[in-house]
Amino acid sequence: MTDLITPMAVRVAASLGLTDLMAGDAVPVEELARRSGTNADALGRLLRHLVCRGVFTEPEPGRFAVNGPAALLASGHPSGMRAQLDLGGFGGQMDLAFVGLLHTVRTGQPAWETVFGASFWHHLAATPEMSVSFDAMMAGGADYVTDAAEGYDWSGVRHVVDVGGGTGALLAEVLRTHPDIRATLVDLPDTVDRGRQYLVERGLDARCEFAGQSFFDPLPAGGDAYVLRRVAHDWGDDDAVRILRRCADAAGQHGRVVLIESHGTSGDDPAMFAEMNLRMLVLSGGRERTTEDYVALAAKAGLAVADVHSTPLGHVILDCAPLGP
Repeated sequence: MTDLITPMAVRVAASLGLTDLMAGDAVPVEELARRSGTNADALGRLLRHLVCRGVFTEPEPGRFAVNGPAALLASGHPSGMRAQLDLGGFGGQMDLAFVGLLHTVRTGQPAWETVFGASFWHHLAATPEMSVSFDAMMAGGADYVTDAAEGYDWSGVRHVVDVGGGTGALLAEVLRTHPDIRATLVDLPDTVDRGRQYLVERGLDARCEFAGQSFFDPLPAGGDAYVLRRVAHDWGDDDAVRILRRCADAAGQHGRVVLIESHGTSGDDPAMFAEMNLRMLVLSGGRERTTEDYVALAAKAGLAVADVHSTPLGHVILDCAPLGP
């Protein structure tokens, strides 16, 4: 519980792609250092520490190989652990923000700005490669996206607006399985440009409009369902209500606002809820919420939660309707 060396050593191994570079063989540390562009002595010390912790093996002195735990760090592994742990990508940077945890606990403010010199969203906007990495992580695995898309009854929906929809992974699944639906993808301009390309590659762009804008500004009106997938938890209560109000205003009296959240909203995983609640505060000042919390937020935004249900992979979907006059 107090060891910071091993978690950082694992992240360095992931960042260097050591599992890929070993390619299933026992490799001399000098050769591995050449392949990874590292110092052989330092790399050997790193690997021997990890071997003692059960990650990688040293079948003979100075030669290292992949074992079961190390195999999880392969680029193609379905767990996606290498991308999550890579210190050069969003996953690793997200973890590094926790070196500012003391600041957060003392002040109640996000640590991200203290660690990286700019607030979370400004940092992403100013660092294109980090924004791309963030979008990729938010898209999630294919099974997870399918679970979210299948968790809502789209019958009667002719036009879905994905608010803060990233590069369009959820919209692509909805459009693929519902050929009569049209869509609008709303996100910041650079992200929407990537989303347009994503949907072009899948032959779905002709049924989708694109709005490169902030979701704090008025949203495209006239949609039947305004979807917020894993958006509200990024923000504190006041900002979350502002986003919901924008959705409610655009939806009008006949549209719906659909919140898709996870990480313990259903209350069945207290440990995950606690971790994510702290993580969101450290990163952006957001928070995890219970279903009751979302009902209260919706009411402040002029919405009533008409239905709540969970999906097999743990999404919680809240279907909201206007409160009425």
